[in-house]
Amino acid sequence: MARMHTRRKGQAGSTKPIRTEPPKWSNTNKDEIENTIQQLGIAGNSSSRIGMILRDRYGVPDVTLVTGKKIVKILKEKDITTKVPEDIHNIIINVLELNKHLIKNPKDVHNKRSLNNKISKIRRLEKYYRREGVLPADWKFSIQRAEMLISR
Repeated sequence: MARMHTRRKGQAGSTKPIRTEPPKWSNTNKDEIENTIQQLGIAGNSSSRIGMILRDRYGVPDVTLVTGKKIVKILKEKDITTKVPEDIHNIIINVLELNKHLIKNPKDVHNKRSLNNKISKIRRLEKYYRREGVLPADWKFSIQRAEMLISR
């Protein structure tokens, strides 16, 4: 499949091995893993960071094999959710950094294009999440609101 903002084709990425059960060496205590996810979520970690912490510190290579649920679903069940989904949040942080850079360097046309591409990606994700009911229907992206949203 082609990339959206370039003329090149996409590169093949690595894939996880197909498994139906967790490895024998891994931690398979379901209640302990869910409690750890809850504690890490309360501490303010994102779902991707929680997955890395579980992998590195607790020996859990794949949460879905042990619990049957993804980390985000476990966090939703425990009512530990963020206002904005993680992927939009990460792109917003990147947009704010690019915006600061462009204020200092107004003639940097390559990064102006990059900023426009990232804003369009946020708008596409925003449309998708509004349709799925994750974001409220009146949620709208703007750089000024994003600064307030991220600074909190």
